[in-house]
Amino acid sequence: MTGDHQTLALLLFSAFVAVTLAITTWVSRRRQGSAEEFYAGGRLFSPMENGFAIAGDYMSAASFLGISGLIALFGYDGLLYSVGFLVAWLVVLFLVAELVRNCGRFTLADVVAARMAERPVRMAAGTSSVTVSVLYLVAQMVGAGSLVALLLGGTSEAARSWTVIGVGALMVVYVSLGGMRATTWIQIVKAVLLMAGTVALTVLVLLRFHGDINQLLTTAAERSGHGLEFLAPGLRYGGDWTARLDFISLGLALVLGTAGLPHILSRFYTVPTARAARRSVVWAIGLIGGFYLMTIVLGFGAAAVVGTDAVRASNAAGNTAVPLLALDLGGGAGSTGGAVLFAIVAAIAFATILAVVAGITLASSASVAHDLYASFSGRRGSGSADGSGRTRWRGRRRQGRKTGPKRYSEVAVARIAAVGIGAAAIGLGLLARDLNVAFLVGLAFAVAASANLPVLLYSLFWRNFTTRGAVWSVYGGLVPAMVLVVLSPVVSGSPEALFPGVDFQLFPLQNPGLVSIPLGFLAGWLGTVTSPEAPDEARHAETEVRALTGAGAV
Repeated sequence: MTGDHQTLALLLFSAFVAVTLAITTWVSRRRQGSAEEFYAGGRLFSPMENGFAIAGDYMSAASFLGISGLIALFGYDGLLYSVGFLVAWLVVLFLVAELVRNCGRFTLADVVAARMAERPVRMAAGTSSVTVSVLYLVAQMVGAGSLVALLLGGTSEAARSWTVIGVGALMVVYVSLGGMRATTWIQIVKAVLLMAGTVALTVLVLLRFHGDINQLLTTAAERSGHGLEFLAPGLRYGGDWTARLDFISLGLALVLGTAGLPHILSRFYTVPTARAARRSVVWAIGLIGGFYLMTIVLGFGAAAVVGTDAVRASNAAGNTAVPLLALDLGGGAGSTGGAVLFAIVAAIAFATILAVVAGITLASSASVAHDLYASFSGRRGSGSADGSGRTRWRGRRRQGRKTGPKRYSEVAVARIAAVGIGAAAIGLGLLARDLNVAFLVGLAFAVAASANLPVLLYSLFWRNFTTRGAVWSVYGGLVPAMVLVVLSPVVSGSPEALFPGVDFQLFPLQNPGLVSIPLGFLAGWLGTVTSPEAPDEARHAETEVRALTGAGAV
C-alpha cells in the first residue's frame, strides 16, 4: 500500500473511532449509576435493535476475517466454521433465550443461583465467564494486529503491538463510560456497516464471475494448488483419525458454545420481556444467516481472485484474505479503486473488532463485579437453600456499614475490572498474534460449551440439580478444557504453536471440546448424585414457573 492509501484507511479508522467515542460521551451524560442501567441499558431496547446488537456482538473478527481466510486456505473444511456458528443459534433460540431472560438479571450466574446456594455458584460461574471472555478477546486483538500489519505493509511489529494496545484502551473507555447503552449502539452501527460491506463485496465477487457459482468454485480449486480436493472434505481435517476427531470436537464446540457465551447471554437482559428476547434472536438469526452465507462466497472468492498462495504469503493463518480480495476487486494494488475498497473493508473490520471487544469486556466486567466481588465482599448471602442465609447476611451487612471498611458499588468495581480484563487481553493478544482468529474463537467456544452450557441446562431442566452439582459442573468442564488446551499442539510441539521451541504436548487434538464438554455434563451429574444436600423442589417449581411464564421476572 502506498502512503496515500494508508492515509485513507487510517482516516476511515479514525472516523469510526470518533463516531463511537461521540456515542459513548453522549450516553455517559445519562445516569449510569444504577446496575440495571450500566449492565442492561435500562432494558429499553426493542427486539429489532437488540437483534442488530446481538448480530453485531456475534459477527466478530473471527467471522469476517478468520472464516473467510480458512475457506480461502482449506476450501470445504473451512465451511465448518460458518455452518457451526449459524446452527448454534437454533440451540439459543429453542433452549436458552426466553428462559434465561425470565430467570436472570444480568449474568449467567443469576440463572443458576436462582435455586442454589449463591456464593459458591456465583464464584464458579463468574470465574468461567471471565475465562471465556478473555479467550474471546484475544481473538479480536489478534485480528486487529493482522489488519494493521497488512495496512502498513506487514513490516512493523511495533505498529502491530501498539494496535493491540490501542484497541484494548478503547474498549476500556467504551465500557467504563458508556456501559451497555453505548455498547449496544456501537454494535448496531457496526452491524449495519458490516452487512453493507459484506453485501457489496459479495456482489462484486459474483459480478467478476458473471454470477456463475460453478466457475467461481472451479477457479478457486485451480488457484488453490489442491485441485478438486479443495472442494471436498478432508483437506484440513481428513488426514488421519486425529484430524477427524478434531473435526468432530470443533463442530461440537461451535454448535454448543454459543449458548454459553457470557456476552451473548447478557444481551437477553436488555429487552423488557422474554417474548422480546425471543424476537431479538429471530432478528439476529436472519442477519447472521445471511452474513455467513456471504462469508462462503468471500472465502472461495479470495481463493479464486487472490489465490491461496498469495493469501498465505500475506498472513499464514489467512486473516487478511478479505482485505486482499477487496484490494483486487477494486482494481488491484496501486489503483485508486482498490485503495478505497481496501480502506473501507479494513475500517469495517476494525469497527467489527472494536464493537465486539466492548460487548465482551462489559459482560466479563459484569461477572467480576456482580458475581465475584459481591460474593467475596459479603454483599450476597450464603444462600442456604431455605433462604435463611440471605437474611443473616443482610443483617451483617447492615451492621458492617457503620464499622467495616468502605465497599465500592458494583458499577464502580465493574469499571475497574474492565481495566484489568483489558490488560490481560492485550498481553495474551500480543502472545498469540500468529494464530488464526477463527481458530482462537473455536477454543473460547469449547470452554463455554464445557463450563457454562452444562450448568445452564441442568439448572433450567433438571429438578434434582444441587449446588454441588452446579459447582462441579462448571469446574469439571472449565479445568479440563484449559488443561487440554495447554497440553495440545496449539501451545507447544509444532511450528505453528505459541511456543514452537518447546514440546510438552500430551493431548493430540487442537480443540478440547470432544473431551471437555462430556466431562462438564458428567461432573454436574456426579456432583448432584453424591451431594448430601436434598434438592429443593419448591424452589425448582418456582424457578420453572418463572422461566416458562415470566411471572416474577425482573
